[in-house]
Amino acid sequence: MKLTMNALGIGLIIGLGTMSASASGLQKVSANYVSSDYAKTKYPIVFNHGMFGFTRLGTQSFGMDYFYQILPDLARNGANVYATQVSPLESTEVRGEQLLQQVDEVLALTGSSKVNLIGHSHGGPTIRYIEIVAPQKVASLTAVAGTIKGSKVADDLLANQAASSVMTVLGQYLIAPIITILEGNPSLSNSLDRSLKSISEKGSTEFNNKYPSAAIPTDCGQGQKVTTNGVYHYSWTGTAQITNLFDIADTAISQLAPLSYKNKDNDGLVSRCNTHFGQVIRDNYNQSHLDEVNLILGLKGLFAPDPVVLFRQHANRLKLEGL
Repeated sequence: MKLTMNALGIGLIIGLGTMSASASGLQKVSANYVSSDYAKTKYPIVFNHGMFGFTRLGTQSFGMDYFYQILPDLARNGANVYATQVSPLESTEVRGEQLLQQVDEVLALTGSSKVNLIGHSHGGPTIRYIEIVAPQKVASLTAVAGTIKGSKVADDLLANQAASSVMTVLGQYLIAPIITILEGNPSLSNSLDRSLKSISEKGSTEFNNKYPSAAIPTDCGQGQKVTTNGVYHYSWTGTAQITNLFDIADTAISQLAPLSYKNKDNDGLVSRCNTHFGQVIRDNYNQSHLDEVNLILGLKGLFAPDPVVLFRQHANRLKLEGL
């Protein structure tokens, strides 16, 4: 789940690299120089954003990427990497079909037979959709704070008519359209109701029952790393809400899950156990929901892990697996 504050922070991009976009919204990230092959996986790495997410807001020289500084770093370390653009607010199925079009585009551009998919928040179930409809195109799935079993924040918003009405006006009719216009793809559909239902615990249970996977654990343990279709599965998340007092937007939205769950065993938007998927690399990083993708503008806790490094290490993990 990615809330509206993401759309408000536009700052200077520090990472060195270039980005080319297609009509579908797919963006290829290239480096001005390559320093190593540490992140050079066999298959392209394709990223998918979460709710209220985006590829880039602003221009290449003055703007902000959703996966802030992460993709340029991977490119500098040898990765063939892409960012996808799907509806900021939609159902998992609609977002999944949009993502499938871009996965096919990556396969056509690269000549590769498969891709490594990485999704944050609602991007977790969205990349799952590709495995469901086209498992032969997927080498691995990685859910970062994925709403695999949903977020009770969405259930609570759906149950609160006043909050839903305000969110619909601000989110569906203002913020989400602005995001799609800034990205140059205003034709993308948006529905707050379908989005919330998809990432709710109730909606996620229905989706998972319809499309079961051995990668989804029945409890708070690990799921199956490699399923019978040969696809690898990974996940990680954080369990922090306040990590940097200067990151006001992050701190504000990261209070939602503690209110819904009445505990802090979450990253501010998704509970720890609900993110488990396949091999759980770690589920208690000192990161909030936005810290996990290096937002906003790389602000994080003083002793918190660097998200850029975590993604670089994961790319190397995929490389060593032959993916």
